Amino acid sequence: MTSYRRGRARRLLALIRKESHQIVRDPSSILIALVLPLILLFLFGYGVSLDTARTRVGLVLEETTPVTLDLAASFRASRYFDVAIGHDRRDFADDLVESRIGGILVVPAGFTADLAAARHPAVQVIVDGADPNTANFVQGYTAGTVSTWEAQRAAERALNATPLRIEQRFWFNPELKSRNFLVPGSIAIVMTLVGTLLTSMVIAREWERGTMEAMMATPVTAWELLAGKIVPYFLLGLASMSLCVGLAVFLFGVPFRGSVVALYALSAAFLMPALGQGLLISAVTKNQFLASQLALLSGFLPSFLLSGFIFEINSMPLPIQYISMIVPARYLIPSLQSVFLAGDIWPMFLRSMLILIGFGLVLFAIAIRKTAKRIA
Repeated sequence: MTSYRRGRARRLLALIRKESHQIVRDPSSILIALVLPLILLFLFGYGVSLDTARTRVGLVLEETTPVTLDLAASFRASRYFDVAIGHDRRDFADDLVESRIGGILVVPAGFTADLAAARHPAVQVIVDGADPNTANFVQGYTAGTVSTWEAQRAAERALNATPLRIEQRFWFNPELKSRNFLVPGSIAIVMTLVGTLLTSMVIAREWERGTMEAMMATPVTAWELLAGKIVPYFLLGLASMSLCVGLAVFLFGVPFRGSVVALYALSAAFLMPALGQGLLISAVTKNQFLASQLALLSGFLPSFLLSGFIFEINSMPLPIQYISMIVPARYLIPSLQSVFLAGDIWPMFLRSMLILIGFGLVLFAIAIRKTAKRIA
């Protein structure tokens, strides 16, 4: 029994060594594991932003009075608007149609008289509905600016008692920087890409090169074959994750408030379904191109679209929400964001890790069975 175990250990180490040499000799593996994550992280870190920026708007004053000029000054002082003043809405119509401005704000004639008569005059907001995000942004901050201006005038004239003041506190991300939650989420996308795409081509490459037949003639079992191929890519996935975390913290300035133990435990748990899915794809295909396309369609795209990385899951249709429950990245992304921004929340982490490990065991079991059928 001891010699049998030694033989299995030697075969496993030999397979791991062989696959490690293959990774080093294959430039595509290095590009996918180390170069592509850098490109994706730079794109998500610098190219994708959900932060509200200054929006150019046209402010139409249909009457020029001290009151309307004071309101215009409030809009100009807002950090959300870049204001151009005009006296006719037609002056800005072409700019709105050609998307040079985000909206037209109209202070109507009679605004001062309505205000003096306590008739609560309104400011008309004209926006381009083709861009709902900008339209909602302009509408919301216009209402906020007018309300703030009215409260200030009421306080100055002592029409009200001390106005109610709302103090806002934002936990975990007080600067409200979208980068602080986009970059940790992008690390999960990178790990999905590295784990699923690389391993999806492992066994398919053996079939294409004709080396699988030689493997069949050896005493190697399906379990040993898959384990020998998994370990190098598991370590490569952790190395890619470490590189991304270093860039997130030191280049993008994302705070890291959790522990390294939690980070690597979550990453290791997530790599199980990612690698298992890649191996399953590789086991049922004999073509690297087909395997890579299946990996992108079944791994990368669901992780990007259905994990809550960009789009809120609760806002999706109910059937899509149920489908998202089988996407492993859905359970990693909130945990990674918590590790970076909130710290260690082990009850949340353990639940996510158990789900991820369960996914991984199921995928590995199916992959071993499919591989065993081919080797038999």
